[in-house]
Amino acid sequence: MELTDTTGAMADLRAALADGVEGWKPRVQAMAQAIHAYKEVSFEEVRSAEEVTELLGEGGFEVERGTGGLPTAFTASAGSGELTVALCVEYDALPNIGHACGHNLIAGASVAAALALRPHVDRLGITLKAIGTPAEEHGGGKAVLLERGAFDGVGLALMVHPVQDGVTYNPAGTSAQAVGRFMATFTGKAAHAAAAPHKGVNAADAAVLSQVAIGLLRQHIPGDHRIALYISEAGHVTNIIPERAVVQFECRAFTLPEYEALLERVRRCFEGAALATGTTLSIEATEPLYEPLLQDDDLAAHWTEAMDAFGKDTSSSAGLGGGSTDMGNISQVIPSLHPWLSIPGADVPIHSHGFAALADSPQAYGVMFEAATALAWTVAAAASSPTERARFTEAAYRRRTPTQEGTP
Repeated sequence: MELTDTTGAMADLRAALADGVEGWKPRVQAMAQAIHAYKEVSFEEVRSAEEVTELLGEGGFEVERGTGGLPTAFTASAGSGELTVALCVEYDALPNIGHACGHNLIAGASVAAALALRPHVDRLGITLKAIGTPAEEHGGGKAVLLERGAFDGVGLALMVHPVQDGVTYNPAGTSAQAVGRFMATFTGKAAHAAAAPHKGVNAADAAVLSQVAIGLLRQHIPGDHRIALYISEAGHVTNIIPERAVVQFECRAFTLPEYEALLERVRRCFEGAALATGTTLSIEATEPLYEPLLQDDDLAAHWTEAMDAFGKDTSSSAGLGGGSTDMGNISQVIPSLHPWLSIPGADVPIHSHGFAALADSPQAYGVMFEAATALAWTVAAAASSPTERARFTEAAYRRRTPTQEGTP
C-alpha cells in the first residue's frame, strides 16, 4: 500500500521515523563503535558483519548471511511491497590505518535508517533490504554482489559517506572517479651483482624507469585524472641482480572513455621501461573496475530537503571531487544516492590517522544519526510520490544474461 502523500501524513511519518532512529541510538552507536575498534580489512570483516546482522535480526529483519558466496556479505529483508529499496552497509577498514574512511559511520547510518523504516514497510508498500557490502576499499564487494544477484529487483539504492568538515551536504552535481587497479610484473634475469652483473637483466631498473615515466606523464594529463603506484617487490638482497619486480598501480578519471585513454598511456610507460631494460612485462587487473558514480536527481532533492531541516550547508557543490567507490557500479544500473556526511571539526583528510580518530568521535556519531534520519525520510518521500515510485519500480535491476548481450 502506498502512503497518501498529504502534508499532514508525511509530517507524521517523518516524526515517526525520527523517533525510530532516536530509539535505536544506543544500540546502533555501540555497533558502530565496535566496528571502529575491530579494524577488519576487505573480505575479513567477520566480527563487523556479525555485529550488524545481530542488530538487524533483533530489529525484525530476516537475515541471510554469505550473500553472493561472500562470507562477510549479508542481506537483511523486511516487507513484501513491489518497490524494493536497498540500504548499503559498509564496514571494512583500511590496512594499517583502520577506519580512516569512516565505514563504521556508513554502517551506523544505514542500519539506523533500516531499523527506523522497518515498522513502516507495509504502509510504504516497500520491500526493504539492508545489504552488507564488504571490501569497498579494495576488492569491489558491490561489483561482485551486483554480478552475483544480490541487487536483483532493487529499484533504488542508498548510502552516505563521511568526509572532512566544510563539504556541502547537497549531493547534486557530485560524482566519484572510475578506478582500475593493476599489477605490472617485470621479469629479467638473475646474476651475481659483483661477479657477473653484465649477465643479468635488472627487473628493478624497469620498475624505476616506469615510475619516472609515469611521474613525467602527470604533467600532461588533465587535472582531474589520477595515477598512483608503489613498488611492492624489486629484489631481496644486494648481491643478486633482481630478476622480478612488481609495481601495483591504479588509474582514475571521471568518465570511462577518459579512464581507458589514461590507462593506455600508463601502459605505454610500463612497456617503454620493459623495452629499455630488456625485461618482459605482464599487466593484470587485481580488482574489479569501479565505475563512475551517478547521483539520482530526485533522491538528491529529498536528501537535500532533509539536510535543510537539520540546518546543514546545502549550497551547490563546487564541482566534481576526487575518490572512487564501488557504489558507482550500483549507480550505473540502479537509481542511487551517495551523499556526503561532513563531520564537524574534521580538518584532516580522509585516509589519515587523524580522520580515523575523528570517525569515532561524539560529533561524528551525532551527524551519523542525522544522516540516518535523512536516509529514512528520503526513502519515505520516494516511495510516497506516485511518479517517482513508478519510475523506481520500473527501474528494478535485472541482470543481463549471455543471450541478452548485444540486444538493443
